[in-house]
Amino acid sequence: MAGREAAVLVQEPITPSDSNPHHLIPNTNPLESIVAVDEEIPIIDYAKLFSDDLDERSTALQHLSKACEEYGFFNLVNHPVPDNVIECTLKKIADHFRETEAEEKQKYLKKSSQDTVVFGLNSYACENREFAKMVVHPENHCPPDHCYREALEEYMKGMEEVKLGLARAISKILGQEETYIEDVFDLKRGFDVASLNVYPPCFNSKSFMGLPTHTDPGFCVSLVQDVNGGLRILTHQGKWISVSIPPSAILIQLGDHLEVLTNGKFKSHLHYVMVAKNKVQRISLATLHGPSLDTFVSPAPEFVDEHRPPAYRAMTYRQALETNGNDPIDMTTALEHLRLCEGV
Repeated sequence: MAGREAAVLVQEPITPSDSNPHHLIPNTNPLESIVAVDEEIPIIDYAKLFSDDLDERSTALQHLSKACEEYGFFNLVNHPVPDNVIECTLKKIADHFRETEAEEKQKYLKKSSQDTVVFGLNSYACENREFAKMVVHPENHCPPDHCYREALEEYMKGMEEVKLGLARAISKILGQEETYIEDVFDLKRGFDVASLNVYPPCFNSKSFMGLPTHTDPGFCVSLVQDVNGGLRILTHQGKWISVSIPPSAILIQLGDHLEVLTNGKFKSHLHYVMVAKNKVQRISLATLHGPSLDTFVSPAPEFVDEHRPPAYRAMTYRQALETNGNDPIDMTTALEHLRLCEGV
């Protein structure tokens, strides 16, 4: 979709309030003035994590361990999701937002806490995007009349394999049984929400910001996009990086609840989306892969001892998602509420 300018819906600026959860994470520094460096981030070869060659597998797991501990995010290549599936899904999403009338989209404006599909359009200082969020696992609630449904189903089928595979690999580098994370988080019944995003060209936005600083709940987040750039991530060393996602790669970001489970050994990270350099619209598909809603998440005994006391509160995944007064499909972070002390 690069090179095609979008017809972006515009609405009046909205003042952040208690109904807008993003103001809960303050921008202590003006992000527009922050210099983000172009730095290569870890690349993990998915296939090598399960190689029959023991040396190759061991090396790949070592790279994954370093990426999780030092970065909290990485580009995943040689994964089970075919290139044409990713390309088709992103194209169909773009087609849907371009061709669907505003009245049809607004049928999915949020109405209740039971909504499984939500449409939104935000155009103000802190956020500039059009989006649709939908529960895609353990059941796919994508509307049957949406043109991207078939492609999205195929994409999610591949991502389910990726999610469970990464859970097995990360369990190994944590020194646990292969199914450790899968079992603790009940990932086969996990609550996964897909966010289909359209970020406008810079000349159609209210500010440089596409999405404000935040972390994401759950086990991990997967991201694909049709135009490179736009995402900035704060490393654990305090440096902002302009993230580049190579063709065919999937960006994986560790979630808040993996941080809770490991008692801070593996951390999630702040990130935001900017539109200031967007010459054309940018389509992204972010999927938040979480535990099942009734899973009780706390620092696991395996990561707690006299030198590392529990640093996070325990609560069910549903309770965590509702902590800020939101509903589960909103998928807002609860990390600040989960931390028992500063500096974790």
